[in-house]
Amino acid sequence: MKLHSIGYSSGVTRAIIGRVTTAQLSSPEERAQSVLLWKGETEPNPSDYLAIITPRTAVPFVVNSPLVRSVTHLDYLADGDVVQVSPSGFVRTLYRKNSRHNFILTTDQCNSYCLMCSQPPKPINDFQRFEEHLRLIDLIDPNTRELGITGGEPTLFKDQFLQIVDHCKRKLPETALHVLSNGRLFFYSDFARRLAEIEHPDLMLGIPLYSDIDSEHDYVVQAQGAFEETVIGLHNLARYQIPVELRVVIHRQTYRRLPRLAEFIARNLPFAAQVALMGLEMTGFVNSNLEGLWIDPHDYQQQLVLATEALVAGGMNVMLYNQQLCVLDRQLWPFARKAISDWKNIYLESCNQCDLINDCGGLFKSSALRHSSHISPIRCESS
Repeated sequence: MKLHSIGYSSGVTRAIIGRVTTAQLSSPEERAQSVLLWKGETEPNPSDYLAIITPRTAVPFVVNSPLVRSVTHLDYLADGDVVQVSPSGFVRTLYRKNSRHNFILTTDQCNSYCLMCSQPPKPINDFQRFEEHLRLIDLIDPNTRELGITGGEPTLFKDQFLQIVDHCKRKLPETALHVLSNGRLFFYSDFARRLAEIEHPDLMLGIPLYSDIDSEHDYVVQAQGAFEETVIGLHNLARYQIPVELRVVIHRQTYRRLPRLAEFIARNLPFAAQVALMGLEMTGFVNSNLEGLWIDPHDYQQQLVLATEALVAGGMNVMLYNQQLCVLDRQLWPFARKAISDWKNIYLESCNQCDLINDCGGLFKSSALRHSSHISPIRCESS
């Protein structure tokens, strides 16, 4: 599914962020917050919408609002979604009301350079995007169950990150907030304390740990001293009772010591709310580091079983992300979760013959060309 489109713009002099509507809105206040998706059924009153977007090549009425016409791939948009309309005619979806996988990409900058990063960092100054993030939060449906905060590294602009969390608390009080961070800046206890003082009612930080050996973790994230900063940061977060999810991406550089890492976590980080053991997403830096990272998930099942057993024995809540049931050791099936974002989740053609396809997490779209050679349909009558 494409989450962006492009057309021909007129009157769009700046980036516009608004809530999508396909219906005529009677309230001027609502129209002033809305982007009208006009498909040509009826002629709208176009005078005071934030913008109008349409797949039509021509518009048979006078338009006083900013307009983008001839926009393709708009079928996925629905009322309540939020889009950004740019002067170039680029229409980017920022939020989908009916999706369970919404997130705010706070920045493209990062202080790590992970070998398998799926969103490679960029050395750009995108500080000004924080005002756009606050605007987006204002437009998100307050009934949204969960919202992700990600990057880059979302904590790099410390004050602005805290402002985003605080804004979510005030505008989306019923929405769980899941922040993906490398955790390194929580090495500074004061930063953890200031986050705790916001008192967000449903906040969790997902923080990666790739080895129980500092040099191995630092190699994966390509940042010397990162292991120490992350572990101290985790303890600072625990001191202020901020829930954390430990995230371990499994690949050729991490699978061998996976059981030892699990023991380290159970002994030294027992306060973690959950531990996610994750399959590799085949995108971003993975493509340039493929031979050093790729291992068929079938070949690390023994380590995965031992790691899961060690974590469970330590009283930890364990979840397995991005794993296919047909490859996963059957004793691990109760821990498997469907976690891949819906817009990049696929199943192979052979998966259509599987009796458990509705229970399986499937694959990343990027895995179509490189995936386990052991994927095959499960037939319950013969299992």
